[in-house]
Amino acid sequence: MPNSPDLAPEDGTDARAAAAELLHEVTGHLPGGGELRTGQEQMVGAVVNALLRERHLIVEAGTGTGKSLGYLVPSATARRTVVVSTATKALQDQLMAQDLPMVAEAFGENFTYTVLKGRANYACWKKIVDLESQGLQSSIDELLPDERSGRERTFPVKDQLEALMSWAARSSSGDRAELALEPEPFIWSMVSATAQECPGAGNCAESARCFTELAKAQAASSDVTVVNTHLYGAHLSSGKQLLPAHDVVVFDEAHELEEIFSTALGTELSEAICHRLVTAARKIMAVDQLRTLTDLDAKAQELGLLLSARSGQRVLDGGGDDDLRRCLVQLEGLVRAVLESVKADGEAVVGTMKQQEVVGAATHLVGDLQRFIACGEDEVAWVSDDGRRPILFLSPIDLGPTLGRTLWGDVTAVLTSATIPANLAARLGIPRDQVDELDVGSPFDYKTNSLLYVAKHLPDRRDPSAEPAICAELAQLITAAGGRTLALFTSRKFMLEAAEAVRSAVDVTVLVQGDLPKNRLLEQFRANPSTCLFATMGFWQGVDLPGETLSLVTIDRLPFGRPDDPLLNARRERAGDRAFMVVDVPRAAALLAQGAGRLIRTATDRGVVAVFDSRLATARYREALLAELPPMKRTITLSEVTAFLETIRDA
Repeated sequence: MPNSPDLAPEDGTDARAAAAELLHEVTGHLPGGGELRTGQEQMVGAVVNALLRERHLIVEAGTGTGKSLGYLVPSATARRTVVVSTATKALQDQLMAQDLPMVAEAFGENFTYTVLKGRANYACWKKIVDLESQGLQSSIDELLPDERSGRERTFPVKDQLEALMSWAARSSSGDRAELALEPEPFIWSMVSATAQECPGAGNCAESARCFTELAKAQAASSDVTVVNTHLYGAHLSSGKQLLPAHDVVVFDEAHELEEIFSTALGTELSEAICHRLVTAARKIMAVDQLRTLTDLDAKAQELGLLLSARSGQRVLDGGGDDDLRRCLVQLEGLVRAVLESVKADGEAVVGTMKQQEVVGAATHLVGDLQRFIACGEDEVAWVSDDGRRPILFLSPIDLGPTLGRTLWGDVTAVLTSATIPANLAARLGIPRDQVDELDVGSPFDYKTNSLLYVAKHLPDRRDPSAEPAICAELAQLITAAGGRTLALFTSRKFMLEAAEAVRSAVDVTVLVQGDLPKNRLLEQFRANPSTCLFATMGFWQGVDLPGETLSLVTIDRLPFGRPDDPLLNARRERAGDRAFMVVDVPRAAALLAQGAGRLIRTATDRGVVAVFDSRLATARYREALLAELPPMKRTITLSEVTAFLETIRDA
């Protein structure tokens, strides 16, 4: 990576020494007595410099570097207000349960930290009070789908609701993560509130004991607050209303920033969202105003039909799609009429919680409709095609201008990941003269302990004969490895077909994503090394399987984005002739590296990454993909791979 950061001014000597001393203290209590990690020391020094000079920093820190301490230690010694933003819950849990307590104990001063989540993760006292006043059974009858049987509607749901309400009364945080069992989504929604449903602390009679407000207050007084990157994106989208003021933001798992912010800085609309407003407003609007709700309900149904007819398509670009645009304009007028009918003299009526709920939901919906109506050349709108009820999405095509206005000028940012996509700074709009970049490598001996195998002899991945050939070779490699295989797929359909074919050809257990919840699958996989796990994109990153559990990672094809993906297509159009190398290759390279990164997780891990896509051995762009992978020894010879796997298995 370019732009290695220069040393900070001499007045930063004390800061660098303090951070180095704290790092030594923290790592000294780790297993092995705190082995020297040169990359981690480099990262700590670079982060200290970045904070001193108030310059942004991008750090690629390979697996085993210890990047979490690489930014937490300088955060503690700098005594700055820091938000750490993670893309996965697993890392969030690791920071809160392991890394931050170690830093706090070693620091020996008043170093405080907390976790802050989105509002829907906390129980809502207003919802609970409403349930108690309305009666549980009547609330269940109103909200539960009609197709449920009477017994299911009356007993288990009521029991679960009562258990959740009892838990909330005992809980100090109201965080659903405290629950021993995951509640049904619709049951949790009855005791929690989304941002759209919340009337705001100033309009809520339960604000004094609101779990979300208590969590926000704790975060405001903490040195480090850990959040989810989706929440950070929502914070930017809301005009910075969701998180406490902070000097520094650390984006861990920064390779996911572009995708997450594309969603968080956009918006969505569906028939169901409109119907929910109708349902809520019908309870409080006067009889003579119900005609507006009837019209809104009908217009929502029309929206659903228009979206269904455009499933998987880009819409609203170039000023076209008059039918959909006209429907959106009419919807906006009807929602505005509902909003005005529950307002007095232009101000929200403070009479009841239900009125405040409707005002909040309608105001939010008006804003979203206006964004879709005004969709211009810098945004792309499209309709989902996942087989469910269609949803209309909108995202900025280029994140740079938005982030330039809302983020990079207000905080010092540290972006880090085991894999940093090419040109990340430019794609996120970080000014070139305000950012340094550093690659501290990995302490692992990849050339000795790992092998990258590309099945060059297999048919072209687009050939009908490719998938049967992949299944046969996958079975051969699994047998050589004695199980211990994480088979990653870009297609759920092929994953299921491959699992069926391989099960009949091997003598080990084959687990398949979807058979059990993700955590249960991983538990079973870890418990029995003679097991294989077949999975799709949700397992390409954020999965940690060290030790003898895993000695083979297979990848069925290079993870290029779909050619009909609306957002990627808009970015391809903007990039012109360079689209493939500017848009598609960097994205595929980052995903490929993340998938391959599941293999070597400790210094003693050994194994093979097998890619069943011959393009990695033959295509002109192959070097750009290979450059992002760990420095593994490479081969295209199957016999060399099976021999290596058998050696690991027999050991």
